[in-house]
This record gives sequence, structure tokens and C-alpha cells, in this order.
Amino acid sequence: MAASLTPALPMPSDNESLEEIESQALSDLGAVADGDALERWRVAYLGRRGRLTRVLRGLADLPLEERKRVGDKANRLKQELEGAVREKRARLAMSATEALIAERIDVTLPGPPLPSGRLHPTTQTLRDVLDCFVSMGFQVVEGPEIEWDRYNFEALRIPRDHPARDMWDTLWIDYEKDGERPMLLRTHTSPNQIRIMEQTQPPIRVVVPGKCYRYEATDPTHEWMMTQVEGLAVDEGISMADLKGTLAEFARRIFGPDRKVAFRCDYFPFVEPGMELRIDCFLCGGDGCRTCSRTGWIEILGAGMVHPEILEAVGYDSERYTGFAFGLGIERIAMLRHGIEDIRLFYANDLRFLSQF
Repeated sequence: MAASLTPALPMPSDNESLEEIESQALSDLGAVADGDALERWRVAYLGRRGRLTRVLRGLADLPLEERKRVGDKANRLKQELEGAVREKRARLAMSATEALIAERIDVTLPGPPLPSGRLHPTTQTLRDVLDCFVSMGFQVVEGPEIEWDRYNFEALRIPRDHPARDMWDTLWIDYEKDGERPMLLRTHTSPNQIRIMEQTQPPIRVVVPGKCYRYEATDPTHEWMMTQVEGLAVDEGISMADLKGTLAEFARRIFGPDRKVAFRCDYFPFVEPGMELRIDCFLCGGDGCRTCSRTGWIEILGAGMVHPEILEAVGYDSERYTGFAFGLGIERIAMLRHGIEDIRLFYANDLRFLSQF
């Protein structure tokens, strides 16, 4: 049997007086501190085998006069103890209520804060990139993600048999027209540049953000879905110097004012001449490391002067107007800014990774 936490009450005695019972009962009652102890006290003194109950049951053995005197006194003591029990129970209940009130929950207080979401690292980087170009006078324009072959390839000097199409493994939409499937998930955001030029006369300065899709295997540097930003500027007198100045300012705002930039010739079907923008490796300081492939430079985007044929195709006079265009991958910019080595981490939905940004 488990031991009681409350000291045991005195056991009844056959020859104890009512005065002894009263004195001991009131003393024990004063030490009662909770409802369980009060019930044990009641059983010990007023229960079927309690000390006062034994006295009352023994009245039958007393002479008549003694029985009346002792019985009257015992009944008064019983009433006194029962009243004391009720009073003690009331005080204990009041104490319990006061304790609850002291520990009560104020429902008018605001609840604990719920975990809040935050911007995805690619969204943070995209906003920083767009803010950079907007501050240089560019407007943000969006276009459809499901695109026509004409805008995605043909209007950008990439005809059906052009080898440049091998650069984009394409996701085609199951829609046929004249026996062909001319609709696809766009592989870059350049198609919207054609749409803008068809609907707008120069001067034009826009950046086009959005998702792009390519049917290719994923690895640490490639994903089947990515976020791109394309830029386009068309006006009279725009030159390569304007393009280089714009991109150099962009690189320094995104990667730090001390960044060195370099331009290298490259090929893109819709620009002539084409080039890529590089920045000095901020990890090795240009000495060469794994991040920069031991070259000291990191490629961040492709660019060039808009090909005159594209300007003529949208109705612009290529003798009067010139322009430049550029395109960059937001995931690549985010990887470089935060030192992330695997592009797949962005869309793996791992909160341990995402909550760091």
C-alpha cells in the first residue's frame, strides 16, 4: 500500500473523554490543507467507525442519567464538528478559487505569435535585381509563360532548322494547328521583348521577369524550371558603351561596389555583337578557385546589341534605332550572392535551407 503524504490521525480509544476528542479533532482540523486530508479527518472522527461515533454507540451501556448527559454533550460536539467541516471545506474551496484566479488566462491578451512566412530566396534576389534596373529608368513588364513558337524562336532569329535550338530542350504543349504543335512553355523571357516592340515605339527600356522551362536533366547547376530577367533598351544612338555601363552598374549594386567587371565575346542568335558579363571572383579575389573554375572570373549573364534584322522585323528603322538586350538567371545570381552550390536546394522545400534567408 502506498504511504500517505498526510500524517495518520490518532486511532480511537474506548476510554477517551469527549473533551479529549474535541481538543484533538479541532487541532487536527487546523492542520488540514486540502480536500483529501479533510475527508480523511471526517472519516476519522465522524465516520461509521470514527472516534465520536464510537462514543455515541457506547451510550446504550451507560445508566439513564449518565446516558442523557453524555449523549447531549456528544450530539452538541457532533454538530460543532460537522459545522467546522463545512466551514473548512468552504475555506478550502475559496482558496482553490483564488489560486485559479491568480493563475487564470487573460483572454483579452494577444495569443502567442504564429510562425510567419518569408520571401523565397529567389524572390528576394529577383526584387533586388528589378529594383536595381528600375532605379536606372527601366520598367518592369511581364508576359505569358505559355508561348507561341513564333515569339519564342522564329522572331528571335532561331528558325526551325537552326542549330541554336539545340541550346533549349523544349516542353511543347499538346495543341495542334495545321498539323504542327506551335505552342510551348517558354524557354526564356526574350519573347516578350518582341511583343513589346510590336506594340511600342522607341524609346524603350524594359526588364522582363518570369519563369522559364526546359526539358533537361537536373544537376547542381541546372533545373528544368528557372527564373530569368531579360532587359531591352531601344532608342536613337544607343551603343555598346551604354550596355557596358548599365551592366557594370548592375554588377556593383548586386555584388558590391568593389567588384571588377569584364566583358567577353559570346554568341547569341538575337544579338550582334554578343558578349557575356563577368565579375572577379569574390571568394578567391581573382587568384582562382573551384567556384570560378580557376580563372578568377565568374560569368553572370549574356548580353549584346539587338540584331538589326530583329529591329526591321518589328517595323523599326535599324538605321535610326539601335538597342541592347541582356538576360540573366535569378537562381544563379542568388547562388553567387549566398554561396549556394546546388541549384536544386531552391525548390526542394526544405525549411532548414529556406529559413536561412
